[in-house]
Amino acid sequence: MPKMRKKSDLPSKTCLACGLPFTWRKKWERDWDNVKYCSDRCRRGKLALK
Repeated sequence: MPKMRKKSDLPSKTCLACGLPFTWRKKWERDWDNVKYCSDRCRRGKLALK
């Protein structure tokens, strides 16, 4: 079993909708390169911001 990593050691990105930083989550493991928004709310609201 792999050792636990500190949250500060995880990769992070900036949300394209709200501009806030967010960190890697286990559920995004396979698709991290394509993740652009920090939440479903930001993803749904992206059209309103453009």
